[in-house]
Amino acid sequence: MANQIAAGPEILAYVREFSLREDEVLRELRQTTAELPGGEAMQVMAEEGQFLAFLIATTGVADVLEIGTFTGYSTLWMARALPSHGKLVTCDITDRWPEIGAEYWRRAGVSERIDVRVGAAVETLEKMLADGYADRFGLVFIDADKANYPQYYELALRLVRPGGLVVVDNTLFFGRVIDPLADDADTTGVREVNARIRDDQRVDVCMLPMADGITLVRRR
Repeated sequence: MANQIAAGPEILAYVREFSLREDEVLRELRQTTAELPGGEAMQVMAEEGQFLAFLIATTGVADVLEIGTFTGYSTLWMARALPSHGKLVTCDITDRWPEIGAEYWRRAGVSERIDVRVGAAVETLEKMLADGYADRFGLVFIDADKANYPQYYELALRLVRPGGLVVVDNTLFFGRVIDPLADDADTTGVREVNARIRDDQRVDVCMLPMADGITLVRRR
């Protein structure tokens, strides 16, 4: 039985050469983001953006919720995969970073599909529930501050419809999840959500050792 291969730089370059379909607009936004302080660490890999778009296209969802916008690179991948009538609601604590992505969304012709909500994400999600968004979304992507991951997960399960997907990013968190000396709030939040998902009989789960760890959760 084959084991997981070690995905070093050469293998990753091979995957990028033979799989990635990142056009000029996406590539420019990724490069712009990489030049920001901490930009490369906070941005999803290009292959992960394509994976999210693939999930949306394959499942045919038309309503997506993103928790954590940053500069909107993953936002752009997902918005492009939506049907023309689709809608993506994306949440961020500030409008500073989404404003960078807005020009690229416009250039890609998808800005009308994107609804940016600014503010503390827990409050934003709770307001959405109060406004009747329960069971609304076909896919929810969680990629925001890790300390609040357990709260985001519980709220996401109420906002995604039965049969829909919750995609949780950074669930291996740079390997810190298995480091006994790592006890910061972010690592603790990731560990807690991983344990909660593992034991949650409301969902089906698949954790992928891709990028920084991606967990797929299907609400039953």
